[in-house]
Amino acid sequence: MEATIHEQDILIVGGGIAGLTTALGLHRLGIRSLVLEASDGLRTTGFALTMWTNAWIALDAVGIGDAMRADSLPIQGFEVGSLDSTSSSPEQGVETDFKLGKFESRCVRRTDLLELLERELPQGSVRYSSKIVCIEESGNFKLVHLSDGSIFRTKALLGCDGVNSMVAQWLGLKSPVSAARAAIRGYVVYPDGHGFEPKLYAYFGGGVRIGFVPCDGKGIYWFCTFTPSLFKYDESERDPSKMKQFVISKIGSARKHVMDVVERTELANISSAHLKFRSPWNILFGDIVRNGVCVAGDALHPMTPDLGQGGCSAIEDAVVLARCLGGALSEEGDEEDCAKMAKGLERYGKERRWRSFSLVSTAYVVGKLQESDNKVVSFFRKMFLSKFTVEPFVRMADFDCGKLVVASN
Repeated sequence: MEATIHEQDILIVGGGIAGLTTALGLHRLGIRSLVLEASDGLRTTGFALTMWTNAWIALDAVGIGDAMRADSLPIQGFEVGSLDSTSSSPEQGVETDFKLGKFESRCVRRTDLLELLERELPQGSVRYSSKIVCIEESGNFKLVHLSDGSIFRTKALLGCDGVNSMVAQWLGLKSPVSAARAAIRGYVVYPDGHGFEPKLYAYFGGGVRIGFVPCDGKGIYWFCTFTPSLFKYDESERDPSKMKQFVISKIGSARKHVMDVVERTELANISSAHLKFRSPWNILFGDIVRNGVCVAGDALHPMTPDLGQGGCSAIEDAVVLARCLGGALSEEGDEEDCAKMAKGLERYGKERRWRSFSLVSTAYVVGKLQESDNKVVSFFRKMFLSKFTVEPFVRMADFDCGKLVVASN
């Protein structure tokens, strides 16, 4: 029996931050899309993410910025220092020191963001348990085959399916490469309030970067990134108690407040991940868009977490992608929608290629400098701490992806 082919003009693969924000952006422009998500429900992996200026501009563009601000604390400064001393650099005043205009940073729970995005979408916008097994071309259309036997025919296929993106593979992009580094992350709740000032706290030394940031008055998100080979750390280790002990062993006695944050964390709220990134040259010269197919978010630019821009840049992508598609479809002329959408995706690719290249390459370099145990690098890192920490964060966040509204012809 021949399978029924479902028609869908715009198909989004992946129901994470990039996919849901793209769907919402299109919805705001009156354009229907369908999100195919492989899992059987909303993806809730990961605890929190720090949202920088560029992300808040993009969230405002899709109309959910204020809702996300309601329960989060605005980050009002930075405390950076060395793990092997009790001194920390003075608080960095971003307006005074960097003069980059409006600055906004808040840490939000990932589940809060995803749940809000889903609520803002029309019912039925996300189809769960929809794992892709094959993508075929059929004239100007793409045929997307799912593991349950369903087939979708679409005019535009938007790959927001993460680091191991099948859409990226179909486009011929190379697989992300290992950064030879790992991250352990955690989230802790202080029932009576944590009492920390709303700052980003980050400390470096001995090949380790450890930090934390308050999400609200009770919740704190923390992270530890390092090079496993330096410590003979077994990356296959998934025992949260051992992860916790590893982080504690690297904090040292000088940072008792950091120690308290990690020690209070329940084992269920600790996870680890091997860090990967896409070669910047593959982004610059590879096919990130082709024949009505494109990638966004981690499917386009997986990067190390050293700028805190993974989720932020995915939201940027979504706004630009929705705007480019909306603008192309609104153009007058006799071209069919397939051709218009393909042109819109090409515009998106041109707009995002260099931005993605700079984010991935800068994050990689900053991470290497921050975690290096080289004595010369360590010396200069202590002498010019903000140059290695605060300034890269703020500069890369000083970006406006633009409004969602499509200009009238």
